Amino acid sequence: MLTLRRSLLLLGSALTLAMPPLVQAQATNANTTAKPQVHNRHLADNGDTIEVGVQPRYLLQNQYGAVITNQDFPDQFQLITFGYTSCPDVCPTTLAEMAAILEQLGDAGKRLQPLFITVDPERDTPKVLGNYVAFFHPRIQGLTGSQPLVQRVAENFKVRFEKVREPGSEQYWMDHSAGMYLLGPDGAFIAKFAYAMPAAEITERLRQFIAEAPPPRQRKGGEGLEGVPLPAPAQLPQ
Repeated sequence: MLTLRRSLLLLGSALTLAMPPLVQAQATNANTTAKPQVHNRHLADNGDTIEVGVQPRYLLQNQYGAVITNQDFPDQFQLITFGYTSCPDVCPTTLAEMAAILEQLGDAGKRLQPLFITVDPERDTPKVLGNYVAFFHPRIQGLTGSQPLVQRVAENFKVRFEKVREPGSEQYWMDHSAGMYLLGPDGAFIAKFAYAMPAAEITERLRQFIAEAPPPRQRKGGEGLEGVPLPAPAQLPQ
């Protein structure tokens, strides 16, 4: 069931990316008739980027209640994107692309940890995030925290986001930067992949990075990369 669901998502995303912008807009409007006034914008980069080699730190909670930092994935690359679960188009497209990349990498994908960091912690609880990311791929982890923590992480990654309220309504959506950020096994920034960059192109670049990286360290008891234990649940700072 999950495989079929992911296949449909990937097919839908591929078709959307192949559409001209006007057709994409019409398709989005057709699929959001229940709430036509609520749309989010993909905020363009302002030219401020992370320097290669810098460690953009984060301290957040995943969908399992564990506190996660950028140092918790030894020997693995981290592929990170920012968004929120109520996002109508940008985030589903990006997460479907993440799932496609994992499938295309095959065994090499064991050295890649995909992460989805919410910019809407008010609504995106660990449970909400868990249900959302599981729809795309079981290996994607969703991360959340307090508003100040999320803001700090976004600043570390040079990510822009803002809450936009619908006039006269309690409804809101989040305008946010798009794209995916790659951290190396040491937690340092390597590259950013632009939004809607073809999954096959990203996969080939990732395959090259992984091939050039030092081999994984030997683990006791034959524990594999995907078997690395997560930190125990803990209380996040506010």
